[in-house]
Amino acid sequence: MRKFFTFTLMTLLAACLLAGCAGEVQMYADAGQEIDIRVNQEFAIALVSNPTTGYDWEASYDENVLKLVESKYEPGEKAQQGMMGAGGVKYFRFKALEKGVTEITLTYKRPWEEEFAEQKVFTVNIG
Repeated sequence: MRKFFTFTLMTLLAACLLAGCAGEVQMYADAGQEIDIRVNQEFAIALVSNPTTGYDWEASYDENVLKLVESKYEPGEKAQQGMMGAGGVKYFRFKALEKGVTEITLTYKRPWEEEFAEQKVFTVNIG
């Protein structure tokens, strides 16, 4: 199942880049890679998501250093075709406000539960 989500995410990212919808915005999906950005530039994080399960990604970050410009969910191809329970991708687009190093913690959980299914931490270097 994880391979399917990874494949779906990579396909969506590639399609988005080829179609030009990402424009100047750099896209990240791997929490292991550092994000290098300049002040006033935007970047996006894309994560596999399936809100039909009740789970959603929650973002935690320093609002003095980053601004959340947009948070949106895009259903995958199978979900668009009406397949029940199929997932898609959750996008978070941020803008860097000031120089420094900060982190974005994204937690995949149900809002009514304390425990989470997954957590990803992205390090952002703003120059």
